[in-house]
Amino acid sequence: MISIEPKELSTKDLHGYLLSSVGPRPIALASTINKENRPNLSPFSFFNVFSANPPIAIFSPARRVRNNTTKHTLENILHIKEVVINVVPFSIVEQCSLSSSEYGPEVNEFKKSGLTAIPSDLILPFRVKESPVQMECKVNEIIALGNQGGAGNLVVCEIIKIHIDESVLGTDRKIDPHKLDLVGRMGANWYCRASRDSIFEVEKPNTKLGIGFDALPNSIKNSTVLSGNDLAKLANIHSFTESIGIDKSKENSDIAILFNSSSNKVNARKELHRQAKILLAKNNITEAWKILLIDKLNNL
Repeated sequence: MISIEPKELSTKDLHGYLLSSVGPRPIALASTINKENRPNLSPFSFFNVFSANPPIAIFSPARRVRNNTTKHTLENILHIKEVVINVVPFSIVEQCSLSSSEYGPEVNEFKKSGLTAIPSDLILPFRVKESPVQMECKVNEIIALGNQGGAGNLVVCEIIKIHIDESVLGTDRKIDPHKLDLVGRMGANWYCRASRDSIFEVEKPNTKLGIGFDALPNSIKNSTVLSGNDLAKLANIHSFTESIGIDKSKENSDIAILFNSSSNKVNARKELHRQAKILLAKNNITEAWKILLIDKLNNL
């Protein structure tokens, strides 16, 4: 492992390490308007939602590393404190990238990128018709983090109206991430796509505390088969008795008979762990525990 002190690197090199390390980052396709009512459109991946009450999103148009100039988006919102944050699905990722070109202030990036400008309901900047979620925002505050190239400018936006395309809603009327099909920024020219097999669910512990790694039997915790993710699933049960119960159904199963009759308990134990791993991959945690409990060393 290499260790780096930021002050030892050029801003360009440090910028590369930071953006390659922190990702994928969501993209705010920010629509603003200048004093002459000319629209501007540009993407920013220093972006996220930070509060629901009040509803706050923050993005950062950083000063350019190579020449310390500021971006039109920042200049516009210093005068007209309004912005539309449009999310970026895969279907418009190339057009979004095109809008990031350094056109002059008189150029309309909507026209250059081929994206469609539609009026907002409450503010002056336009929405992007092709974006499935559009957030009309008032800018509450702009926080400059420095005055050198690479310095960020945090634009604190209060969301005052949200527009959601019904095509990205599931039957429960909530946003379906597969239908939303968002992209995220990585380092250099890399992007990623949040859809298909790249999306998965992880159950939240919420108010019920998991038993934790330290409560796992050593024979499970020191497994050469089960990964850290596997162990975390096992350790996330909040009550061993309540979650698994006293179930003897596995004691007479074929795998139990094979295990108990095996003369090589080391290999037999590995086979139990392999069977449990298959179940854990399917998030069948209760059945995985029952398989593991065939081995009496694993009793809690």
